[in-house]
Amino acid sequence: MVNPETPFWQKPIDSQIVAVTVYSDQALVTRRALVSLSGGERELVITPLPVTLEVDSIRVSGVGTAVVKLLGVSSDRLQTTEPIGEKVTQLTGQIQQIETQKRHLQAQIDALSLQTSFIVGLREKTEDPFSQSLARKNISLSETLDFINFLGSQYCKYAIAVGECKAQLPELEKQLQTLRAVLQKVQTPQIQESLNVIVGVEVQQAGEFELEIAYMIPNASWYSLYDLRVNNPSDGLHLSYLAEITQSTGENWLGVELTLSTAKPGHSTLPPQLKSWYIDVPMARMEEIAQRSMPYPAAMALPMPFRTPAKPVKPEIDEDFLNANETVVTANSHQKSVVTLKFPGEGKIPSDGTPHKITICQEDYPCCFEYVAIPKLASFAYLQVHVKNNINDVTLLPGTANIFRNHNFVGTTKLENILPGEEFKLNLGIDKGLKIERDLVELQVDKKLMSNQRRVTYAYRLIITNLLNQSANLQLTEQLPISRSEHIQVYLVESKPEIQQTKTGILSWLLTIAPQEQQEIYYQFTVEHPPEVTVVGLDI
Repeated sequence: MVNPETPFWQKPIDSQIVAVTVYSDQALVTRRALVSLSGGERELVITPLPVTLEVDSIRVSGVGTAVVKLLGVSSDRLQTTEPIGEKVTQLTGQIQQIETQKRHLQAQIDALSLQTSFIVGLREKTEDPFSQSLARKNISLSETLDFINFLGSQYCKYAIAVGECKAQLPELEKQLQTLRAVLQKVQTPQIQESLNVIVGVEVQQAGEFELEIAYMIPNASWYSLYDLRVNNPSDGLHLSYLAEITQSTGENWLGVELTLSTAKPGHSTLPPQLKSWYIDVPMARMEEIAQRSMPYPAAMALPMPFRTPAKPVKPEIDEDFLNANETVVTANSHQKSVVTLKFPGEGKIPSDGTPHKITICQEDYPCCFEYVAIPKLASFAYLQVHVKNNINDVTLLPGTANIFRNHNFVGTTKLENILPGEEFKLNLGIDKGLKIERDLVELQVDKKLMSNQRRVTYAYRLIITNLLNQSANLQLTEQLPISRSEHIQVYLVESKPEIQQTKTGILSWLLTIAPQEQQEIYYQFTVEHPPEVTVVGLDI
């Protein structure tokens, strides 16, 4: 039905969101509308649209049997008052219903109170007659007890019922207050703002015309999430690649073609420009130097050096970005390339400001387990897994990963940008399947001085027990002290298995331990120094 206030040459259009591209801090929304044009229309009006959209970003196009020339785009803000009649009627009905419940409860309380008063009065009136009848043996003791029990049970029954009714009153009153507050808020006129987009047209031939409008809008973002699950080494790593999308644009994205992109629309497309690079001395120091060198009195004012101000660089906006066609980046894209992920018809993201997750993909990766241990700092081993991103899979973007091991949550880690074919490592926490014992088995100070040097010998024994049902590859690291003095020398005397001393003092063994097997590591080192030298930092 045409609004009689709408000019004949102006045609309102009801459009639908069909596609959304979400970036890191905004979104590109695409709407379409199919309209029949008779030939006399001069303006197509799309409404209502959110006032937060970037007006300068609006782009329109169209196809169809109608021949239409698009002349220009403008916008207009509208203020409307939300209809409140239906809401007021609903709230008023709820308030009346609760008030009725409250009156019924009060009536029950009054009736029960009346019955309780009757029982109390009956007790007072029959107390003396019953005593006299009992004394004269006109009534038996059992009859007296039955009457007393009757009075007590009835009084208890009425008292409990009164308490239950009174307990319901505060809850009803609380509901009434809440509904009355909501009613008062609803009855206050709520001004809503929206935007009209007006497309100027010249209809050269009547027919069907599908109009498309696209615009950028803020308050939308997305980032990557991962669930990483590792159970048995033979099962490999199960990776769930998720996207968490949040938007409060004022528009619900339901059943739309959703695209997630790492592009940065609106950023400068030109390379940055260098500004002049000035060096100087502090002002106070410059005046001091000038005062010492000048032939005239120091009290005279010094001319300040002239500085050419740096010319500000005006950022250039890529005006053609919104007209570019989105493409899916191939698996061979470089790290700095734009990654685009498409989900045809799967977008169901309401404008509620809460995170919504969608699954990008799920993959099983073969992986290699390795244990890492530093017994000097911790008496247990840490499990690591080495994974290679399949060459045909998507790029794994930076994001937070939740790690699950044997169906138990281990913790979180950060994944960096991982390209197809690239290897990455995950730490899976402590594994008690490897037992490590470390003991200082020798600490000897030579009483004889060798070449006027004092020698102190240390020896450690480490026993590693594999309690697992499969072999374990272990990288075990120990440490020798490093001398900062030419008077102190550190020597690795013996090691089993054999290993070479390094300049950094790090001793690292790569071990393969069979199931239920035990291996031993032994190493001995000496610290030599003149007897008059005190060694600091040799904490064992």
